[in-house]
This record gives sequence, C-alpha cells and structure tokens, in this order.
Amino acid sequence: MSAIIRKIVTVVEETQMEMDRQVSPPTRRAAAIAVIENPFAGKYVEDLSPLIAIGEELGELLSKRAVAALGIDGAKAHSYGKAAAVGENGELEHAAAILHPKMGAPVRKVLGKGAALIPSSKKRSGPGTTLDIPLGHKDAAFVRSHFDGMEVQINDAPRANEIMVAVAVTDSGRPLPRVGGLTVAEIKGEDGLK
Repeated sequence: MSAIIRKIVTVVEETQMEMDRQVSPPTRRAAAIAVIENPFAGKYVEDLSPLIAIGEELGELLSKRAVAALGIDGAKAHSYGKAAAVGENGELEHAAAILHPKMGAPVRKVLGKGAALIPSSKKRSGPGTTLDIPLGHKDAAFVRSHFDGMEVQINDAPRANEIMVAVAVTDSGRPLPRVGGLTVAEIKGEDGLK
C-alpha cells in the first residue's frame, strides 16, 4: 500500500430501541477510518495522482473492514458512504482526490454491486473533529428509508499533516422509517436511482 497509515479505527453502531420502541432486527452501521500521512501537506501540487491511488487502496481496505465488523457478506450491505477530513496543512482537493476518482470501484466490488453514487463529505479540521458520513442505499438513491448518516470521531486525528478517511456501510436503513417513498422491495437497481 502506498498510504502511510498511522492508525485504523473501526466503529459499529447498533440501534435496538428508538422512541421507546423495539427495533427488530436492530439497525447496524459500521465505519472503518484510516488516519494517513498527507504527502502533499503544506504545499501546492498539480498532480494529485498519488492520492487518487491511495483512495483506490483505501476503498478496498476500509470497505472490507466495515463489512467484516458487521459480520455480513458484502452483498448483504444496504447503504454506503464515505468522508474525509484533511488536517490544517492540507487542502480540500486532497480529500477530493482520495474520495472521488477511484475509491468507488473497489467499494462496489466488496459490496457486490452499488449502482448509486456513494454519498460523500469532506472538510478541513484538526484533531478530534467529527466526520459526518452521509449514507444512501447502494443500489437506489431514491430509497428514503436509507437517507441517513453516521458520525465518527478519533480524538487525535487528523493532525496538521494527516488525512482521516472513512467508509461506512449498513445492514439496514434508519430505525423505524416511515416517510414513504421507494421501498427496498421495489428497487430495480439499474440506474442507481430507483
């Protein structure tokens, strides 16, 4: 791997109760987060292809870890999302280089499909920042029950010359969804929308 990784953190969240109601089966989501060295911290670089390659590597590594944390086969995953935070000596384009050009293909491969765009967010911040990872159904963006997000945090990341990169995966939608729209049973999964 070309990324210099300081640490990897995996988080699993399981919701069993919501508004005094049992959630059965519980909704679960997992995020795998890597804290990596930013090779371009503190300088402008025109060619960001090394970060694009790192994004491809991290897409596979982090999605495999998130799926393993849920204890499911990748094809059973429902939703996905990705996010990155660059430290103060980085720029948003560093996060974009990791998240956008090549990260998606290996994530989709681990999950067995993924017709929908992978929701993403990026920001510049310091240690202890919160990453809000947007989530959406992997095969149909219009499934409202899966419009969600997962918040993760690492107390000492990102440092000034680091990038914190996360991939989140779920085995379900929100707990107790009831705002209508396309249901999971109605998904065609052909165009990434419905």
